[in-house]
Amino acid sequence: MGIGRNTTAAEIVLGAGALLLATDVKELPAGPVPVTIDDVFDPDISLYEGADVIYAVRPAIEMIPPLVSLARRAGSDLVVYHLGFEIYADGGEKIDCGVVLHRYVTRSEPVKEG
Repeated sequence: MGIGRNTTAAEIVLGAGALLLATDVKELPAGPVPVTIDDVFDPDISLYEGADVIYAVRPAIEMIPPLVSLARRAGSDLVVYHLGFEIYADGGEKIDCGVVLHRYVTRSEPVKEG
């Protein structure tokens, strides 16, 4: 979500043979990863339904609440790599895999509307 010009993580995911949908709010120049236009503040939920995980690399902190909502609605995990030590709220579950990731939503959480 919000791939911008930083395609490294998406390229790794694609290289591992996983399915991937990269999104951004604006049209980007053609690159190594196809990008679908979508806005986290008004997402097309049909793009994300059935996804195992939604992830964002260094999203603006104001993107976290709508990302949490989107992941819950889609029934997906939400994993975020923050810039530096920036976190949102309680920071979610920390995953240390060489870099520190934060899982804010797990697929087992119930959907919370409203």
